[in-house]
Amino acid sequence: MQTVIIVIHLMIVSAMIGLVLLQKSEGGGLGMGGGGGGFLTSRGSSNVLTRTTAILAGIFFATSLLLSILAGVDRKPRSILQGGQGTEAPAGQPANPGGTAPGAPGGLLDRLRQGAPGGAPGGAPAPSAPAEPQVPRSQ
Repeated sequence: MQTVIIVIHLMIVSAMIGLVLLQKSEGGGLGMGGGGGGFLTSRGSSNVLTRTTAILAGIFFATSLLLSILAGVDRKPRSILQGGQGTEAPAGQPANPGGTAPGAPGGLLDRLRQGAPGGAPGGAPAPSAPAEPQVPRSQ
């Protein structure tokens, strides 16, 4: 289905390019406004080209929207913080390294807001903040 719409979309694009190139320039911005001797000089044919271009532009807009909707249908939102709930952990790692119960709300951000249990990672107590500013020392 998507391939058919893309082919139709490309045909509309090529027809629009051709119609725009056939139209007479009305501004004459670069001094190439065209003389009176070109083909399709009557006002009626210019009107047909303008209407056809507008119709093709509307169809182009519709096919663009349809293609973007079709591209987003199969896309599912994924979280980079909660990643891999459906995948199994390797043999050397625990299945739930965060320590929260499976299905319980709270990912990495919630744990950071509440503070990790036990202070620093690994259960070691968190270092206390210095009482006054410290000067960096070379090692």
